[in-house]
Amino acid sequence: MRNPVWWAEVAMALLVPIVSYFGLTVRELTSWQTLFDTLLAALGNPYVIGLVAVSLWNTVNDPTTAGVNDSAQALTYTEPKK
Repeated sequence: MRNPVWWAEVAMALLVPIVSYFGLTVRELTSWQTLFDTLLAALGNPYVIGLVAVSLWNTVNDPTTAGVNDSAQALTYTEPKK
C-alpha cells in the first residue's frame, strides 16, 4: 500500500472502464465538472460498476499466491523489493 505505482494502477483500474464505457477520450475530459458528471453517471449504471469491480479485482489480486492474501514473504517487506 506504500507503493505509489500500486495507487496509480488502482486509479487507472477505476477510471479506464468508466471512460471507455462512455466512449470518452482524454481530450474530452478537460474539466472537473465533466469528470464528476461521468463518475456520477457510472455510479448509476450496474454494468459499469461490474466492469470497475472486475478491473479493480485484476489489479489488487496477486495471481502468484494462493487465495487473496499476500505471501508470507511479501508481508515482511517495509518497501517494495528491488
